[in-house]
This record gives sequence, structure tokens and C-alpha cells, in this order.
Amino acid sequence: MRLKGKNLIVTGGASGIGLATAERALQEGASVVLADLEQGDGAQRARALDGRHGGRCLFVPADVGDTAQADALVAPTVEALGSVDVVFNNAGIGGMAPAVDYRDEDFLRTIDINLTGVFRVARAALRQMYRQGAGSIVNNASILGVLGQTQTAAYSAAKGGVINLTRTLALEAAAHGVRGNAVAPGYIDTPLIAELPREQREALVRLHPLGRLGRDVEVAHAVVFLGSDEASFITGAYLLVDGGYAAGKS
Repeated sequence: MRLKGKNLIVTGGASGIGLATAERALQEGASVVLADLEQGDGAQRARALDGRHGGRCLFVPADVGDTAQADALVAPTVEALGSVDVVFNNAGIGGMAPAVDYRDEDFLRTIDINLTGVFRVARAALRQMYRQGAGSIVNNASILGVLGQTQTAAYSAAKGGVINLTRTLALEAAAHGVRGNAVAPGYIDTPLIAELPREQREALVRLHPLGRLGRDVEVAHAVVFLGSDEASFITGAYLLVDGGYAAGKS
């Protein structure tokens, strides 16, 4: 088991890639703190996972847009499990608009959750990991962190920031035995995409040379690998999980 005996925090864990990663980590032997907004489905999802995986999943409410809540993620994890070995910074929001129409408050909100939120949680985790002398942080970026796309000014700026933040944290953390990496998914088949008109969905499919959208568990596989000891010599990297989307666009 890749994560046997490790303790993992997943932000944005109540759905999509976060939920799939929590499940895969549990299957690989980890104990998991599922973190998400208090008013969402996180507590229910964690209970279901806990029941299926022998009491190894608990829910901690957290809004990564709030520094106090991001900081408060670490203490209950250490209290309940003893350490924080892997953090998957997955919480994020979307949003599309032409740059000329983007309101300041919408732009700043996207940056705050998708970039500053990643930093808040990583900072809190690093303090604990430095004390431990070991740990791994995996940040969820995007193909839009390395490629431009119309109507994604805030999202693309945030995800590009996540990739360079990951590199910087990796350099700082290496001397403490801590690694930092990112995953960069292409378009993943989620309920939101399923609701798109057929022609829009088919257009997204055509962007990927493999001829389909990704599945949330395929990103989860990559996160589990980067968090595991199998990736012990990988840090400061971003792993594309994009069905070939970016291959011909450099």
C-alpha cells in the first residue's frame, strides 16, 4: 500500500477530485482528514468513507479563504492521528468572464481561494512538517496554469501562481525533508461538465488527444503517487494529467 501509515489532509474533499483522492488514499492505507466548508456535504461524505474504511476518515470544517480556519486544520489532525504526512491542496472555485468585464471583487475572490488559500494551508502544514522533518504537499493546479484560455483571467492567473508557488515552497522545504509538487489536470468529467450542452461537451472532448475527458480518480492516482515514498526524489514538479491536451501547445 502506497500510503500505509500516513496521515493525509484533503481540502475541498467533499466532491470531485478531492473526494476521489480521499477514497484512493484510504484504499492505499492512509488515514484521511476530509476538509471542506461546514455547510456542505463534507461531514456526510467523511462518515460514509469512515464506515467503508475501518474508521480512518474524519471531517474537519475549513474555509481556505480564512487564515484562522486554514491554520486550524493542522492541530486536530495531529491530535487525532499524530502527524500530517501529506496535504492535498484541492479546494478551489471556477468562474469565467472576458477580462474587460471581470469585476474586481470576483477576480480577487478567485485569487484568494485558488492561490492564497493554497498558500494558507501549505504554510500551516509546513510548520508541522518542519517539526516532523518529513512531509509532502501536493497542490492542485491546472492545464490553465501553463496555457492561456479566453475568459479565464482570474483562474489562469491563480493556477499559474500555484505552479510557481509550488516550486518556491519545494526549494524552501527541501532542507527540512519536505517535498512539494503539483498536479495539472485537463478537463475532468464532473457533474458540472455533464450539464453542458452537447456541442460544448464535445468541443471539450476534442481538446484532448486521447479523445475523452479525464476521470476524477485518474487525478487521484497522480496525487497518491506524488504523496507517496515512490516519489521520494520528485519535488518542485508539476504533473500534467491532461490526456495530451498540452502536448502540442508549447
